[in-house]
Amino acid sequence: MAESDKVFAGSIPKFYDTLMVPLIFGAYATDMAELVAAGSPGAVLETAAGSGVVTRALARRLGVGARYVVTDLNQPMLDYAATRQGEDDRITWLQADALALPFEDASFDVVCCQFGAMFFPDRVTGYAEARRVLKPGGRFVFSVWDRIEENAFADAVTQAVATVFPHDPPRFLARTPHGYHNTALIRDELQRAGFGGITIETREKQSRAASAREAATAYCQGTPLRNEIETRDARLLQLATDRAAEAIARHHGEGPVVGKIQAHVIVAVG
Repeated sequence: MAESDKVFAGSIPKFYDTLMVPLIFGAYATDMAELVAAGSPGAVLETAAGSGVVTRALARRLGVGARYVVTDLNQPMLDYAATRQGEDDRITWLQADALALPFEDASFDVVCCQFGAMFFPDRVTGYAEARRVLKPGGRFVFSVWDRIEENAFADAVTQAVATVFPHDPPRFLARTPHGYHNTALIRDELQRAGFGGITIETREKQSRAASAREAATAYCQGTPLRNEIETRDARLLQLATDRAAEAIARHHGEGPVVGKIQAHVIVAVG
């Protein structure tokens, strides 16, 4: 994973939250919140919280006495997430590295992480940290994207942007968000971290946007794909977005667009 894959700064947090979240993250956040809230946990840790879509879905499902710690490695994303969440004294916002969590052993009933594990530079270490801070029998609930070919808009955008940079195509989407989809590997790494009771469910949903351009803008300007494009030639960001919009429209129509998305939802017991 390139260092730029982890940079969510500048205008990316706002584009990410206003465009990417409703496009692909919202429906899975509801699923995540329901899974985490099952059993009425008293203490929940969220890692790689991003712009807070799971936080907003989960907070209202937790009990009045629950403790909810929300973390992310990127302070700009965490700051943005906090502005989107209403005042709630159950929630603590904290910048933290999922691979070196600043919490005592056996501190939480549930650790959750939506679409963040793909960014861990050492996933076994990250999983072991989640297990360490879980109480005995606690649950680690997380999700990762399936391969890019199962995610229509991401695949179309990647291929379209490659036409702008044919000799050095930006591969962020295929490399990182969609680069950790092998369920056998996921299960093996969880077991190496000490987890048992592992269930992996592949869930297909639909991604919707008001237009092909909105979907293209979300991917090209609301994710670290933007960093890759601008590193090559910042003047071509708009052209890359235009090409992506044309590709999505070609496959999905000129009006509101609908495309397949698919992810793995994993629950492991500590």
